[in-house]
Amino acid sequence: MAKWTSARIPDQKGRTAVVTGANSGLGFQTARELARHGAHVVMTARDRDRGTAAVERLLAEQPRASVELRLLDLSDLDSVTAFAQEVLDDGLPVDVLVNNAGVMWPPHRLTRQGHELQFATNHLGHFALTGLLLRRLEKSAAQGRDARVVTVSSVEHRGGTIFFDDLHGERGYAPRAYYSQSKLANTLFGLELDRRLRAAGSTVTSVLAHPGYASTNLQSSGPTGFLRFFFSKIANPLMAQPVEKGAWNQLYAATAPEVKGGQFIGPDGFGEYRGHPAVVQPDKAAQDLDVARRLWSVSEQLTQVRYPSR
Repeated sequence: MAKWTSARIPDQKGRTAVVTGANSGLGFQTARELARHGAHVVMTARDRDRGTAAVERLLAEQPRASVELRLLDLSDLDSVTAFAQEVLDDGLPVDVLVNNAGVMWPPHRLTRQGHELQFATNHLGHFALTGLLLRRLEKSAAQGRDARVVTVSSVEHRGGTIFFDDLHGERGYAPRAYYSQSKLANTLFGLELDRRLRAAGSTVTSVLAHPGYASTNLQSSGPTGFLRFFFSKIANPLMAQPVEKGAWNQLYAATAPEVKGGQFIGPDGFGEYRGHPAVVQPDKAAQDLDVARRLWSVSEQLTQVRYPSR
């Protein structure tokens, strides 16, 4: 693969992209570049003020950009359902869904539905959102449009475990272990979605991406105490690549014509921490079919979102 940058994004005019967590970091950069190349971008955010500020910032740079803000809290399944219903009721097309929003290493916290925050936000919310918008993606695909679901994982999925006996950390919680669980769940989901789409004869593409180690507010908004200081003052400035480069991977996954379903896109540098987009290999645990199917079943039960059967 030749070295790819966002300058090589094809013309996106006529396409509509939904980007979760678009008010900052990788999500904002993804929305910015998709809009720059002509897409209509639905920027989602949990907080109206932060979301509005992000839209205003983007429009200040690109006055002719086609963007809108819609509120979405991935940790709250009621919010996910309401957002998806609003998209359907408004007749909004969905050509690209970028499952980007996430939280990392927070103290133990349960959501309104009683789910561990990282598992709920990073995995369950996106599992439900994708299922609720799948028919809209299928409609785009049936019209000959290049419909894609891009699920953003992390190098931290490697070594992760799905704690089926304690998914929500109520008997024992370690922030990093449960972050890795959520990122492994993302990877299992994206690969299983690809298998199910193929089995159904769908032309919707499910592809995974991860940013390597990119400097975003993810590392400072979740961790507390010394870890927050370490990331914001030491690790990010010295080791992380700029957010613009981290976003290349999900932008490549969302737009490059050569992308195939089931691929995992990450940086081509040492340890996949930095570099240009390349096809990388998911951890062996993410390729376990039995675990993927079990997680899928559990996710349907927890979200009450049913995908079409295979």
